[in-house]
Amino acid sequence: MYCPTLKRCACYISSLCVLYKLMRLSRLLLAATLAAPLTAQTTHTLLATPTTVAWGYYSAHAKPVLTVNSGDTVIMQTASTCGPPERLQSEGVAPAQIPAWLAPLYAGVPQSDRGPGGHILTGPVAIADAQPGDILEVRVLKIDITTDFACNGFGAGRGFLPDDFPYGRTKIIPLNREKMTADFAPGITIPLHPFFGSMGIAPPESAGKWNSAPPWMHGGNMDNKELTAGSVIFYPVHAEGALFEAGDGHAGQGNGEVDITALETFLTGTFQFVLHKGEATRQRLLWPRAETPTAYIAMGFSPDLKTATEMAVRNMITFLSEQNPDYPHLSRDDAYALISTACDVDITQLVDTNDGVHVLCPKSLFTGPKSSPKK
Repeated sequence: MYCPTLKRCACYISSLCVLYKLMRLSRLLLAATLAAPLTAQTTHTLLATPTTVAWGYYSAHAKPVLTVNSGDTVIMQTASTCGPPERLQSEGVAPAQIPAWLAPLYAGVPQSDRGPGGHILTGPVAIADAQPGDILEVRVLKIDITTDFACNGFGAGRGFLPDDFPYGRTKIIPLNREKMTADFAPGITIPLHPFFGSMGIAPPESAGKWNSAPPWMHGGNMDNKELTAGSVIFYPVHAEGALFEAGDGHAGQGNGEVDITALETFLTGTFQFVLHKGEATRQRLLWPRAETPTAYIAMGFSPDLKTATEMAVRNMITFLSEQNPDYPHLSRDDAYALISTACDVDITQLVDTNDGVHVLCPKSLFTGPKSSPKK
């Protein structure tokens, strides 16, 4: 027997089933999207020009030259610390090897806008919605060497042994970008590992116009040779927009950087910015920390090398016992012991007013199950 009422009920129930399946599918798709790695929303290119550099400083009051969103990628062109074109030519660099944009850069930035430091930093780049209390994750996706030479130099009264070398000298070192080597001298070949000596954000507002030379809680001139392509740096945000800057390109460096410079050269870096919101995160990160594909890195900076070492070791203890997002946290006692038995405490640099020390903890040590994902 045909019943219109029953047919309408069946249709209604069938519609509800379809709607439920669609809602369930939408939830699954949303969950998959949230769980997927963050990919770049937009890629920006930032060239080094007189209007896009901060010459010798980091500052909470600096005007952003570019504002991006969390997830965006920025390709940043940067100048070396080797000096203007006329100096490079006087030291034997062929004019064709000197970037054409370098002369306008020196001509276009007035002396009143330079200093107190000497690094030409590209930026600052503001990250939308970044506020004090947040954490900025900077992913170093790619680093390209853009010239065929590097310079190394020291000056009177500078470097780790100023009394032994009371004069200045500059050495131009040819680079082979195809082989990724530097021809330091006949019979001496240096493998290249390009990285930015200076990558940082604005320091606290009270610091004013911070000299680009000493690294601090904002990062900056860390001169950490581990921070090559593939590394990630986490910064506690101190100012609105975070205000990231990069420069001081190195084709390579030894730990210590004892004569005050490395294989200084011109680099272009590709960075992705990821903003982590929340005051709670600020309490967990007071100093920059970093990761490479193979290691966790904690850092310390101070005019006193012993103090810098204590800071780096304590920061790694805090990371292992409170902050590590990948594995269950250790007790402070075990963290201290692990650093002593299996991690390396290295001098980063000895010449930037604030000495740098970093603790490198291999990820290969952690063979147990990872932590459960945070909800």
